[in-house]
Amino acid sequence: MENILDIIDSIANEKGLSRENVQEAIKTSFIQTAKRIINPTFAFEADIDDRTKNVKLRQIITVVADDAPEIEGEEAGAYMGITSALEIDEEAEIGDQLQMEHDIESYGRSAFATLHREIEFHIQRLVENELYDKYKSKINQIVSGRVTRVDNDQNTTIEIDEIRAVLPMKSRIKGEKFKVGDVVSAIVRRVHVDKANGISMELSRTAPKFLEELLALEVPEIKDGIVVIEKCARIPGERAKIALYTNRPQIDPIGATVGVRGVRINAVSEELCGENIDCVEYSSSPELFISRAMSPAIISAVVVSEEGDEKKAVVTLPSDQKSKAIGKSGINIRLASMLTGYTIELNEVGGSVQMGEKTQEEKKEGLSSLEALFGN
Repeated sequence: MENILDIIDSIANEKGLSRENVQEAIKTSFIQTAKRIINPTFAFEADIDDRTKNVKLRQIITVVADDAPEIEGEEAGAYMGITSALEIDEEAEIGDQLQMEHDIESYGRSAFATLHREIEFHIQRLVENELYDKYKSKINQIVSGRVTRVDNDQNTTIEIDEIRAVLPMKSRIKGEKFKVGDVVSAIVRRVHVDKANGISMELSRTAPKFLEELLALEVPEIKDGIVVIEKCARIPGERAKIALYTNRPQIDPIGATVGVRGVRINAVSEELCGENIDCVEYSSSPELFISRAMSPAIISAVVVSEEGDEKKAVVTLPSDQKSKAIGKSGINIRLASMLTGYTIELNEVGGSVQMGEKTQEEKKEGLSSLEALFGN
């Protein structure tokens, strides 16, 4: 192991690692090798001599009384009687720690093979930890990569830089199908490392955060923090609602997000397989926020109540607005509830029903007049 510093520099440059981290990994490898080939219960230290560029491996030995029970048995090598210690160091005292150098080369080829495996293992862990730290910082950010595999369960493997990520079928927008070679964008949902499979990353295209990040890419005002996405709710691939606000009176948060002729919002919708995106202006007033979240329905009144963790809102509206408030398959009221955090109950206005009945009576009167004019 001559010129170990040159080896460290080579590994650091090849793997893109810091020299200090590689140096620590090499020292750990020597210590673990010594534990394997000498004794796993002994304490070792390793240092790198900058002058000779070699690793100095030392065993830590504790000084005890000559009749101490520790100097017998399997762990006897970790202890030394005071009499023997004084022969090495005249100032030695009970409880002191002495150092004994070990040379890995003296333990033969098997020791070198063990050391080689340890270095490989610790450098690989170091690489994985570096990647983990790198991609952990990307959680809730968008990444793009090329599809390398789609398994029988439609879980999609995507190659992103140095690692392969998985987009599970449950995190894919309904109706989406990918094939090998497709370029896919998704948000990083989680990153984890295990000893068996190394580093792995899970992606998602159905998380509300994916919509928020797409909007930030498309709308400069959101990226710059001028327009803020306060809340977001999605039923992936079908419809979404986002609540926006700005502290600048001269800026229209809805108009800035939608863009001229809807060009910005349509670009995001296209990436989400045609998902319709409703933009509403956020308000700190629950009543006003709920009223806006129920768009396109026109609301007459909102009464909110909170009991413990339960939040409830009774929304009063004309009967002709009920279908709009509910939406197809209840999607509008579900999204409004998800967006606001309130359980929403609809209450029809009686007056609107009377207006409808009056309209029917007027139609009947008109029909009777025609019949009287033209006969049967």
